[in-house]
Parts: sequence; C-alpha cells; structure tokens
Amino acid sequence: MLPLPDVQELLAKGTDKIEQSVSATEQKLSSIREEMDSLKVDLYARFGKTSKARTSSGPKHVQLDAVDAEQRYKIKEEDNPSPIQSVPPKVVISFGHGDPENPYNWSTGRKIFVLAVGIVSVVNSTFGSSLPSGAIDYLAEYFHVTSQAQLVLPISLFLVGYVFGPIVFAPLSESYGRRIIMVVTFVFFTIFTMACALAPNWPFFLIFRLLCGITASSPIAVVGGVYADIYNDPLIRGRAMAFFMAATTCGPQLAPIISGFISVVSWRWTFWVGLIIAGISLAFLFFMPETYGPTILQRRAERMRKETGNPNIFAPIELEKKGARQMMTITLTRPIRMILFEAIVLFTCIYVSIAYAIFYLFFQAYPLIFESTYGFNTGTAGLAFLAIAVGAFLSLAIFMYWDSVLVRAKKTNAPWTLIEEYRRLPLACLGGPLYVISLLWLGWSSNVKVHWIVPILSGIPFGIGFMLIFMALLNYVTDAYEIFAASAMAATSACRSIFGAVLPIAAKPMYKSLGIAWASSLLAFLSLGMSIIPFAFIRYGDRIRSNSKFCQELRERKRRYEEEQERELEDSAASSPKQKADGGCVDAV
Repeated sequence: MLPLPDVQELLAKGTDKIEQSVSATEQKLSSIREEMDSLKVDLYARFGKTSKARTSSGPKHVQLDAVDAEQRYKIKEEDNPSPIQSVPPKVVISFGHGDPENPYNWSTGRKIFVLAVGIVSVVNSTFGSSLPSGAIDYLAEYFHVTSQAQLVLPISLFLVGYVFGPIVFAPLSESYGRRIIMVVTFVFFTIFTMACALAPNWPFFLIFRLLCGITASSPIAVVGGVYADIYNDPLIRGRAMAFFMAATTCGPQLAPIISGFISVVSWRWTFWVGLIIAGISLAFLFFMPETYGPTILQRRAERMRKETGNPNIFAPIELEKKGARQMMTITLTRPIRMILFEAIVLFTCIYVSIAYAIFYLFFQAYPLIFESTYGFNTGTAGLAFLAIAVGAFLSLAIFMYWDSVLVRAKKTNAPWTLIEEYRRLPLACLGGPLYVISLLWLGWSSNVKVHWIVPILSGIPFGIGFMLIFMALLNYVTDAYEIFAASAMAATSACRSIFGAVLPIAAKPMYKSLGIAWASSLLAFLSLGMSIIPFAFIRYGDRIRSNSKFCQELRERKRRYEEEQERELEDSAASSPKQKADGGCVDAV
C-alpha cells in the first residue's frame, strides 16, 4: 500500500486536473450558448418565434403546409407597416402607410393599365389554344394525316402545356416576381407561335404546339395573383377577376372564326395572324410594372444597400430560405399539395375541370353538328361560337348585379353577408343548372327539321353558365387562400387542362356512337352531378376552411397583423412618426 502522504499528493493532482477539465468544459458550453443565442436571433428574424410550436406535430404534409403558410404570411406582414422589432443587426424594410410604391396605393389609371395588360395576355393565351380548330382539314391535307385521333392533338397538346406550365410559373412568380415570369414566357410564346407557322412537318408542328401551350400557360396562372397584388378590396378584386375570366372565354371563341376563313388561303397564315397579335401584345407587356410587393421591396433594399453602403438592409423576401431543396419541397410542390390536401381546391378543380373539358370538346363537336347536319363550311361553323361569347359577356352583367346586391345588403348589416360562402358561390348555384340546360338544348335541337339558329342560341346559356361557374369558384378560392392565390389558380389550371386535353379526343367517337342528342345528354348528366359542389360549399364551406391548415394559419396571421396595425396606428397618433427610409418603414431585426 502507498503511504498516506503519497495518496494525498495523488488526490490533489487529480483534483487539479478535474477542475481544469470542468473549467474548459464550462468555456465550451458558454461558447455553445452564445452560438445558440445567435442562431435563435437568426431564426427569429427569418421565421418568427412560433414556427416550431406550430409545425412540430401532425402528418408531414400538414407540417409542410403550416411552415409554408407561416413563412409566406410573415413576408406579407413585413411588406406592410408592423411594430418595430429591436433585434440587431439586420434592418428589414417595409412599405410605409400610404407608400406610393405599394401596389395597393397605385393610381386608378396605373391599376387599369395592369388590368388591361393582364387581359390582353390571357386573350393571347386562350386565342392560341383554339387557333388550329378552323384549320384542321387543311393541316390534315398538307401533312397527309388521316388519323382522327392525331387531328385532335394540335389543341390537346397545347392544353397539355397548360398542365405543366402553371405548376412551375405560378410558384416562381411568388418567389421572383410577376413581371419577369410573364414577360419571359410571353416572348417564348411569340417565338413558338412563329415556329408553328414555319413547321416543316407534322411532328415538329406538334412539338411547337406543346411548347406554345407551356409558355402560354403563364398568364392563366399568374394574372390572378397580379390582380390580388393591386386590389386589396375583395369587391374590386372580384370584378377584376370577372373581366379576366371573360377574356379566357372569349379568346377561344374568336380563334375558330379567324382560322376558319383565313385557312382557305393558307393554314400557315392562321399562325402568322396569331404571331402579329402576339407581337403587338408583347409591346404592352414590356411596359407592365412589377406588382408583387416582396419583389418591389427587394429592389428597394438592393438600392438602399448600394446607396448607403450598409450590407445589413434587407427586404423580407431576402430572409426567406431559398435553394434547390426549398424550391422542390415547398415552392414547386405547393399547387400539388393544395390539390391533394385542401378540399376546397380539390373539389373546385373537379368541377371546373369537367366544365372546361366540355368547353374544349365543343371545338370537335360543333363542326360535327353544324357542318354535317346543317352543311355549314368551316368559316361559318366558327361563327356559331359567337353565341357562347355573347353569353360570357351577359354573365358579366349578372356578376355586377350580384355585387351591387351584396354591397347594399352589407350596408344594412344583413346576417347572410357575414357568411363567407355567400359572397361568391350563389353565382355558381345559378350557373350550374344553366350549363346543364344548354347541353340538353344543344343535343335535342340539333336536327335538320329544326332551324340552325335554335342550337346556336343554346350557346348563350352555355356561356353564361360556364362563366358563372368559373367566376364564382375561382374567386372563392382566391379569397380563401389570399397570398397563395397564384398557386391555387395554378392548381385549378393544371387540373382543368388535363381534362381539356383528354376528353376532346373522345368527342368524335362519342358523338358518332351515341348520336348528337344522347352524347350531349351524357355530358349534361355529368354536369348535373357536379352542380352539387357549390351548394355543398355553402352548407359546409366554413367547416372545411376551419379544418384547412393553410386557411387556419392564414386566418390567425391575418388576425394578428390587423391587431398590430391597429396598435401601431394608436401608437403613431400618440408618439413621433416611425423612422422612414427611402419612402418606406425600416424595422430592425
């Protein structure tokens, strides 16, 4: 055994080593704490305090939806005045009260210009979709195509492009701005329209039609978001969307008339006319200002960093996590997740897809009805579509009347105006039955013993019903999802384009097998089943929205934002104005 003094000496040395190790460990822990505090500040600046608590449980897609909604609404909040945060060193700019650069505060003339440019772009898109309809016989003769299934492809492939484009362009417009997406895609749409006119053979022609559809899908998906950017009043925004939807209906009706008469000279001239219209429209598109608030603030922050030399000035969108993983898991999947997990989006997609498919099926059915039954030529058969355009414009009058009824009822505090679903959906409740009636009218009046004007007039209730269904449901979705309006529109656009591309392929076989009367009746019965959806939304819509993770998060964040706005107005009335920078607010983060 060791002597006692040696044992004591060893214990003393061991104690010294333990104290040194503990001291070193404490220093490391202190350094880790400092790093964690710094990380918390950074995470707070990026996502807010509550993101973890809100998204730490539940299915994976629910967590992703909640994170997506919270991050996007955080950006929307910071784009407008909010209480000053005092976490250095980042400085986050936002729109000040009455900021002229805020799209909500733009002049009426500037907003009307944006509205008109959006309508012009979407008319080009939908005009191009049906442009070959009056030239099919001439295309078949020139390219020696005899298969009826292949002759449907020039329109169907264009609509296939509508499927893929919005899934990409709408989410990208919510990350990089509306203008750059719309201008670039429209330039390529113009180029590919020219390529169709110069196509050397049938396969190349079909490829160019597909590429035209992809690039033309951008206005369909993005313009709804543009109008949400500049109109914060639901009433005005709804009217803007009504004109937008009317444009989507009128474009396809004009194209068969032009192609039906011009293709007699040359089918290539049909596409040269389309190119001329697109080229003129592109000039207006170049002058369209950026409407997306986060992107406008991003440019302001870049300008301020350059002018002041301060690298810590940021726009809210610059604090949003980006990268390949973010793009693939959140941004580009958002429309798909909305279809799969949001009941409002899903059933809206189903209804508008059926209506849209029948609409494009008519480009195959009308020639069968009016050329075969009544002996019309290609050009005059195209004129039959004008009745649908008339119905579309009449639906605008109905829409405006309903809006005036709603406004008067709100002024008298009518109880039913407090129900969200009553703002839009009654129009779809009217449009659904009109749509069914028009299909039965067309089917059972198309007979050589009945004058040709009778089946043509069925297009009027068809156009009214089609438009009311679309205006009501798409406005309802836009109101429900607010900052995700472009993604919701993209989801509906993609779904209806799938149906619009596929169902017309079956048009001629179906009409030849069942006959005009029963084929139209089959479509009417299908539409009758779909017409239940808006009634179901009115009855259960509030419950559906209350169970939606997107809607829950958006509603909660909006409530907080409005409370903060009220507090800020009270504080600003009692104290000095907030710090201003370059016409906007500067919040320290």
